[in-house]
Amino acid sequence: MTTPTHSRLTLAASLVLLASTAAVAHAAEYPAPVAGDCVLHDFHFRSGAVLPELRMHYVTLGTPRRDAGGVVRNAVLILHGTTGSSAQFLQPMFAGELFGKEQPLDATRYYLVIPDNLGHGRSSKPSDGLRARFPEYGYLDMVEAQYRLLTEGLHVNHLRLVMGTSMGGMHTWLWGEVHPEFMDALMPLASLPTQISGRNRVWRRVIIDAIRGCPDWDHGDYRTQPTGLRVAAEMLYLVGSNPVLRMREAPTLAQADETLDRYVAHAVKTLDANDVLYAVAASRDYDPGPELGKIEAPLLAVNSADDLINPPELGVLEHEIKKVKHGEAVVIPASDQTVGHGSHTKAVLWKQYLVRLLQGSERD
Repeated sequence: MTTPTHSRLTLAASLVLLASTAAVAHAAEYPAPVAGDCVLHDFHFRSGAVLPELRMHYVTLGTPRRDAGGVVRNAVLILHGTTGSSAQFLQPMFAGELFGKEQPLDATRYYLVIPDNLGHGRSSKPSDGLRARFPEYGYLDMVEAQYRLLTEGLHVNHLRLVMGTSMGGMHTWLWGEVHPEFMDALMPLASLPTQISGRNRVWRRVIIDAIRGCPDWDHGDYRTQPTGLRVAAEMLYLVGSNPVLRMREAPTLAQADETLDRYVAHAVKTLDANDVLYAVAASRDYDPGPELGKIEAPLLAVNSADDLINPPELGVLEHEIKKVKHGEAVVIPASDQTVGHGSHTKAVLWKQYLVRLLQGSERD
């Protein structure tokens, strides 16, 4: 059972989302975002733990439309990355390129659902009070929370498209396997359909060990953010861009130190160590490779060549996409416009592929 609440975005509801929306207004006009919360009762985690109430915060744009059989035909699920939230998709570089009239995800045509994922944003997370006593969750738990939000909270019984960036991209692969008949198309961005290993596991372990290993973490019961959060922030900064852009931003030792210090200072004020720890560790159960053949919907995966987290030289995407019945993979060449892993939110780089996917998966 769920208890959904909805509200038109106001200053009290979300300063961040309003600021982003105001900025986007100069680039594109689209229906005002509506924020809401859905309470999922008795949420069972795969670990066996149970939360009596799991809050899922979300933003929607547009209106659901049903066919004669009552099936929603225009819903689009958009999923954010690790430590992110729905707010990132209301930036001009994303919403301004996609949500306006006649744009690829025209919000007067589509019903856009953008959740804060389990453990993130304004959804239930460790920093709400349980801290390290919050149930350990994995990606499959997160997908289940998304599914229950849609079906129980918003009464969406079908998706036109599932798309996501980074962690959200990995969730997109899982959606195609766990609920293969639920969507018409899938678009994972900045992700690989294989378990976390190699350098991808190493940078995550550095973050996990830095937080858990620092004395002032105090088993998650710290009063001020522990020193390990600084190391975590530095690692997130390292893998989030590409070397060329970093050199352009900080061409001297002094500028590099200043840029990193500024980033870390902001991160320590806005992030919580337990939330980061849980979010990074959640990838432990991600391993879509063996089940890729279950994906039925057309899938178009998009990565960028300068992504340090998903480097194309591994050859994983090209190899694994062959297992997807209607799968296609695109790697955007590195250029002055790409920004490493963060290229996933810069829609101008890949929206032409989104258009192609939508056109190719239209129902008769």
